[in-house]
Amino acid sequence: MKKTTLNECLEKFQADHGINSKGPLCVVLVLTRTASKKKPPYNPDDFLTAKGGQVAGLGRAAVQTILQDHGITRILAEEGGRTSRGSIDRMKEYIELLNFLHGKGLLDFAAIERWWVDRVKGYFASMPFRLKVDPSKSLRNMIAELMEAAFTRQRECPGTMVAGAVMQHLVGAKLELALPEAEIVHKGFSVADAPGGRKGDFLVGDAAIHVTTAPTEALIRKCRDNLNENFRPVIITTGSGAGGASALTKDADMDDRIDILEVEQFVATNVYEWSRFEQSRRPVTIRDLVNAYNRIVDETETDPSLKISVG
Repeated sequence: MKKTTLNECLEKFQADHGINSKGPLCVVLVLTRTASKKKPPYNPDDFLTAKGGQVAGLGRAAVQTILQDHGITRILAEEGGRTSRGSIDRMKEYIELLNFLHGKGLLDFAAIERWWVDRVKGYFASMPFRLKVDPSKSLRNMIAELMEAAFTRQRECPGTMVAGAVMQHLVGAKLELALPEAEIVHKGFSVADAPGGRKGDFLVGDAAIHVTTAPTEALIRKCRDNLNENFRPVIITTGSGAGGASALTKDADMDDRIDILEVEQFVATNVYEWSRFEQSRRPVTIRDLVNAYNRIVDETETDPSLKISVG
């Protein structure tokens, strides 16, 4: 007979009890940490508050402490699972699982906590990015916050290149709206500007546009090739990336031949122009940009979590 593994037990519990949203994830995270400090087998009554109306210890602070121990700083839930009546029933079911794992010799709390933290990462990664239209903030700041959210997700999910994909498709959407008569070719992030003859992420007129979060010497060599082929190289990057690109172009004695633009300013400038510098028009313009971006993601990527919602 096949021996049941810890992961299989956790997977079945998650599927059977719908532990997929922020509230239930908060409950199992806190219960896992709390139970690790008690001796099994467990009595569900020991995990209730004094009046018995809530699961003891649940709250934003407790959840975020656990996540921060795993390098995650994003807020999972403001209420931390406390407000849901279903939390008590879910607690009882989870305590039953922990007792079962104890009986099978599978109660490894470090492994259990890591498993649930991975589910939290998956939850965060499945959500679209949010671009909050705040009239009190500059457009440049709004774009910067979007890019920081992309970098945050990338740090939480090692091996992914989320920020580069967001930046590339944001620039692509901007070019498409700014130049409706031009043919803007969009590629998936993994193939854009890849080796094999492509002169840049976008070719517009005589400009070869390179979109990157981290300019390299290889990129500067490609820009030199652009110049030799009578293309104008343009590097679009982050604020910190612009400093790095500037240093690289100076080292290559090409600083007067390559334009380096920060993505936040590159996008914000056109939004101001399209909205005619009128505040009442700005939200509509931003939505047009996001709609174009989301359509490009649909057409070129397989990961729908790269999409942006406007809030």
